[in-house]
Amino acid sequence: MDTNLEMNTILEDAETNATVGCISSSVESGVEARLAAIEARLIAAEARLAEKLTELKAAAEKAPVSVANTRKTLPVEMTGLLAKQGVSLDSLDAGALDAALSSLSIEQRIAVKSQLLRAGLLNVAG
Repeated sequence: MDTNLEMNTILEDAETNATVGCISSSVESGVEARLAAIEARLIAAEARLAEKLTELKAAAEKAPVSVANTRKTLPVEMTGLLAKQGVSLDSLDAGALDAALSSLSIEQRIAVKSQLLRAGLLNVAG
């Protein structure tokens, strides 16, 4: 009887191993299919990124080296401040500007001059 029991146990183990083998091969093939799909998507994404990089490099080569600020107006506060000090924007003289701004703190003078520079109304002496 022990031999029959041993034979049954061996047969059951073989069936179990066969079932486990089928399940594991099924899982492995599913994993391999998903991995192949992910690899294909990755390759497509890399190709799109390479294309975008090429487009950006071409656009960067066509872009101007320096961008000029085209603003030609001052904020109302700056215009009012200069008008109170007797400085007109038509004839902006460096000496008159310095005299007009002498009552301001250094931070305020810098702010006014930077606004004038941005507006293109003040030239930096080279």
